[in-house]
Amino acid sequence: MIHQDMDPASARPEAGLKAFEALCTVKSNTSANDDYRLLVLEAPKHILNCQPGQFFHLLCPVTDQQQPYLRRPMSIYRFDADKGELAFLYKVAGEGTAAMATLKPGELFNVLGPLGVGYTIKPEWQNLLLVARGVGLATLAPLAQEAARLGRKLTAICSARSEAALLSTEHFRSLGAQVISVTDEDGSSTVENLQTLIEGLIASQGVDAFYTCGSNRLLKLLQELGAKHNIPGEIALEQQMACGLGMCQCCVRPFSQNGEVVHLRVCKEGPVFDLQEAMGW
Repeated sequence: MIHQDMDPASARPEAGLKAFEALCTVKSNTSANDDYRLLVLEAPKHILNCQPGQFFHLLCPVTDQQQPYLRRPMSIYRFDADKGELAFLYKVAGEGTAAMATLKPGELFNVLGPLGVGYTIKPEWQNLLLVARGVGLATLAPLAQEAARLGRKLTAICSARSEAALLSTEHFRSLGAQVISVTDEDGSSTVENLQTLIEGLIASQGVDAFYTCGSNRLLKLLQELGAKHNIPGEIALEQQMACGLGMCQCCVRPFSQNGEVVHLRVCKEGPVFDLQEAMGW
């Protein structure tokens, strides 16, 4: 049952009040590695008032081979109002993203956004720890950009199957982050090793807030460490969506608030939530 009388955004920023449908021009659409592609758009300035962790709803093109019907929600990888650029990092996994991969420079691409509630960096949070895996690192890239702008210390633990599959590490370094890479290939990405790494960072330099995205394994680990060391945090959640505007209820999932289970929309009350309120699956 969906609770209609709650205040899901209490003490958190509200979803952006202004979202826009806009036609953007494709600047480039290239391979980032063997699995992911980077789409860079020339975007009007009025759609680039974004928060890290927000997303756009993308109208994938129709081709002879692909006829995607619904828009596809996609986290912002990079936004720059001065350059007029909006970028998305994506993996070709279905009809919509396969159609996106056909976009060529100069073509027009319809986007709707920015949507949802993004990450927050409170004034007292000076030492930030980002932990993510795979495309979750794309969602957290704008957070690194904001941390650099605010002059915060950021450590990024980046996880992947192999060194070749790692994403965003050079981007994080360019923003002044300390980057620690862990992989399945060398066995360093296990939960036990991650726990040892994070405990070491807490002891040696202190951590004021955790940030992560998507992974249930990382969620559970950071919840345990957060509760143990009294460290707050936020998580961006992935969920199937239809409208992306909060009307269809397709993306509702359960959360724990004040000892009760409530049901919130990932597109509207999220996609970023309090780390301790998120429930695993």
